[in-house]
Amino acid sequence: MARKSPKGDPVQDAPQVAEVQHAAAGLPAIGHTLRMAQQQMGVRRTALTLLRVNQKDGFDCPGCAWPEPEHRHKAEFCENGAKAVAEEATLRRVTPDFFAAHPVADLATRSGYWLGQQGRLTHPMYLAEGAERYEPVPWERAFDIIGEELAALDSPDESVYYTSGRTSNEAAFLYQLFARELGTNNLPDCSNMCHESSGSALTETIGIGKGSVLLEDLYKSDLIIVAGQNPGTNHPRMLSALEKAKNNGAKIITVNPLPEAGLERFKNPQTPQGMLKGTALTDLFLQIRLGGDQALFRLLNKLILETEGAVDEDFVREHTHGYEEFTAAARDADWDETLEATGLERERIEEALAMVLASKRTVVCWAMGLTQHKHAVPTIREVVNFLLLRGNIGRPGAGVCPVRGHSNVQGDRTMGIFERPAPAFLDALEKEFGFAPPREHGLDVVRAIKALRDGEAKVFFAMGGNFVAASPDTEVTEAAMRKARLTVHVSTKLNRSHAVTGARALILPTLGRTERDLQVTPEGKHAEQFVTVEDSMGMVHASRGRLEPASPHLLSEPAIVCRLARRVLGPQSATPWEEFEKDYATVRDRIARVIPGFEDFNAKVADPAGFALPHAPRDERRFPTATGKANFTAAPVEFPALPKGRLLLQTLRSHDQYNTTIYGLDDRYRGIKNGRRVVLVNPDDARELNLAEGSYADLVSEWKDGVERRAPGFRIVHYPTARGCAAAYYPETNVLVPLDATADTSNTPASKSVVVRLEQSGTD
Repeated sequence: MARKSPKGDPVQDAPQVAEVQHAAAGLPAIGHTLRMAQQQMGVRRTALTLLRVNQKDGFDCPGCAWPEPEHRHKAEFCENGAKAVAEEATLRRVTPDFFAAHPVADLATRSGYWLGQQGRLTHPMYLAEGAERYEPVPWERAFDIIGEELAALDSPDESVYYTSGRTSNEAAFLYQLFARELGTNNLPDCSNMCHESSGSALTETIGIGKGSVLLEDLYKSDLIIVAGQNPGTNHPRMLSALEKAKNNGAKIITVNPLPEAGLERFKNPQTPQGMLKGTALTDLFLQIRLGGDQALFRLLNKLILETEGAVDEDFVREHTHGYEEFTAAARDADWDETLEATGLERERIEEALAMVLASKRTVVCWAMGLTQHKHAVPTIREVVNFLLLRGNIGRPGAGVCPVRGHSNVQGDRTMGIFERPAPAFLDALEKEFGFAPPREHGLDVVRAIKALRDGEAKVFFAMGGNFVAASPDTEVTEAAMRKARLTVHVSTKLNRSHAVTGARALILPTLGRTERDLQVTPEGKHAEQFVTVEDSMGMVHASRGRLEPASPHLLSEPAIVCRLARRVLGPQSATPWEEFEKDYATVRDRIARVIPGFEDFNAKVADPAGFALPHAPRDERRFPTATGKANFTAAPVEFPALPKGRLLLQTLRSHDQYNTTIYGLDDRYRGIKNGRRVVLVNPDDARELNLAEGSYADLVSEWKDGVERRAPGFRIVHYPTARGCAAAYYPETNVLVPLDATADTSNTPASKSVVVRLEQSGTD
């Protein structure tokens, strides 16, 4: 049933539904891109800004972490990247007058879409205890407020420092340095909610928690398996790389519960032929049941073992450990169990096996579809087993390829944003800066929410992001945030987190990637600064904004951290915070002495193409694990149980959003227009459950704690998803993900396998 929305906020639960599309990009993408960009930036600003995106002398797109090719188009951006840039470079402004007209209670009733559409924040804003509205506050007073609350804590561990992936390497390094000099490892970040499972599995098996491939490896591969990922919406520039790989002879297997337009056919807007005809990308579509990926790869491993000559015995003997235990488990893989877990036909699995055996160089790419399940870490370890069997790590054209979403989330982790830092990193930090960093592990995202809920954390500081909307178990998360003494958000735009506050709250406006960063030198001159980022494949490069800042009252992220550190740590800190603020090159000099791979950082980043960080498994077939070799692993096969009359729900993005940033209310490729509160259900499941197309239902998740979590008023859309599975957009359905429903080992929220029942709530 469609519901009323606040004035000016469009209704989002009464969409129109059209045919599913079977091709991505092309002319519609160009038209949509230009229309949205011009609405936000105007014609001239659109041209000046978009032509700088991902260029060697430009700024890194905030939209995703996909790497740039060596030879770049003049329009080196995708539709969703252009939307991200347009939202940041918008001409719309959120001034103190806006906050005077909109009390926090009003902001709390607004949708994330409406909040984001208001524009760029222009002034530091403060919500006093008991106040109804944010009011402007001078920067120095804002830092004093934070200092007062931190000084009142019984321990630094009662404060939490969250980081989103938009933060630069320089800002991230300074941020973790401040937190650790203060005395805490409470440094949760967005990795905890997305690729933590990848990092956990890869660190254990190959010794480095990052992917082992470069962009050139995709071009050289014989077979690319894309599992649990939707490049057409989430990483559209990846489609260009897949097209190039196809043109070089690669085959592509897609493993996904949903058919995805981008992986069916890519209409490359950079070429006339691409625009008119496009390239069919997927050679084999395995429409897998949610959570069945471990079972699929386990059976493929069994079949490889049973095929004479299929195992790279030299590689296994020289470079791996644990092979015997693994083979014993793999040989027990059962066809019937696999077919139940995956929902696949035997013939499709046999077809996939034939393609695997025909490939000498195989890459496996994955994203949240693999990482956000209870058994996510064993699943990714099984993917590694699959690649190790045929020597497909440390070989050109082969390897593991976890595809990160946030533009610098991998760089943040490299810089030390991690609640469980390695002793070697802390040793290097202590040697360089002369203080003893805390050694006790800190809080990840889920544990931070629990600490806030239980009164064990009292100050929450977020460097970017939209923590409240991104986190699981929305009602629990919001109640936890409201128990804090102080919440602080460093932001470019409004979001839901600004309306869910502690007793006191601050919004600190910061520069965006698109904007010039000028800092005052010791001589009193303005010197232009640049920052660096690390992409999903371990390439580091510079990012330089060119637009004038949205407001003269903005500070850069490094400047915010440095000024906060000077106020909180005081003169007893030997760290040259003032020097760091004035010249980011001095920060890079320190990074070069602390973090391996960044030696001569300033010299290396002067190369417009950037530089690749070392990766021992890829570069040397050396595996820095506890055994000194790549580790085969064995774990019981798991997959979600599905009670009768229930569905497995995955949360996902629409095409008009980036994580919790909603650009528009359409999902063009899935045929959804002017709405977001929809649930996609297989027509056969819908008939069995008496869920008529166009009717409305409440989604109710079922979890062992017995607590009812409900997302009301979703329009039922009959959609060709896998049987037994359903899909709906986040953040609207994050309310259904229990805080304790997490992946083993990584503690990542299990947002891709939520057991739900659908209770009909009437018709529109």
